[in-house]
Amino acid sequence: MGDFDVDAFVHATLAEDLGEAGDVTSAAVIPEDALFDGVMDSRDAIVVAGLEIAAAFFRALDPDVVVEPLVADGDKVAAGTDLMRLSGKARALLTAERSALNTVQHLSGIATLTRSYVDRIAGTGAVLLDTRKTIPGLRLLEKYATRMGGAQNHRMGLWDAAMIKDNHVAVAGSVEEAVRRAVAAGIGEIIVEVDRIDQIEPALGAGATHLLLDNMDPPTLRGAVTLVRGRVPTEASGGVRLETIRAIAETGVTYISVGRLTQSAPAADIGLDFAPRLPGA
Repeated sequence: MGDFDVDAFVHATLAEDLGEAGDVTSAAVIPEDALFDGVMDSRDAIVVAGLEIAAAFFRALDPDVVVEPLVADGDKVAAGTDLMRLSGKARALLTAERSALNTVQHLSGIATLTRSYVDRIAGTGAVLLDTRKTIPGLRLLEKYATRMGGAQNHRMGLWDAAMIKDNHVAVAGSVEEAVRRAVAAGIGEIIVEVDRIDQIEPALGAGATHLLLDNMDPPTLRGAVTLVRGRVPTEASGGVRLETIRAIAETGVTYISVGRLTQSAPAADIGLDFAPRLPGA
């Protein structure tokens, strides 16, 4: 997960759930010394992501909890697969349950959707990319999940590459001028969005290092790839869906970026069942 601060995320998430009063239900109903054994399982076929973060929630409230991962992030598992076993203090496990499940359901949902796109373009040579269309504050986690699904990360933010889009061009006056300014600023990677074939040569001539071919149909994409002749990577983007991505990949583009991987992935159906530990067990 790179530079993601798991401890800070766990602390903030639990604080949001606990408020000032804490888990009043567990405190009232569950004896302080009660112990639970639990199993987290998937009700659907999924690609797993987020298990270590889920475990971190339980450890934050019960440092002595025993966590036994049964699969690994990135694994594709069948419906009914047990993902993790837990054993520890009942109150702590119940209090951490929803935060842990919310996280692993969300990240596994992203990984699962991503894998479906990756599988659809297998053998074409095209590489699936994610985008910056992420929930604020969760970008590193969500982009981790797309990697678990088999995609590559695109820009992590506004800082790691220039991406010149139509509004930048409108202010600069032309594609060439926008690219020229980025080159003059010393930016090494300059991605230029083009939505017309006649913008390609001006962008390349000015110093673009990567072309984002926006909302082009497959025949137009194929023509663009032919025109570029491998001088820079090409990326198809805009409105890509599972039913259209294969035809897009077969045009010869280097990359295909899909915002819906993080923007629209449904949560995976994952549950957690607890049972009181029997005396002497």
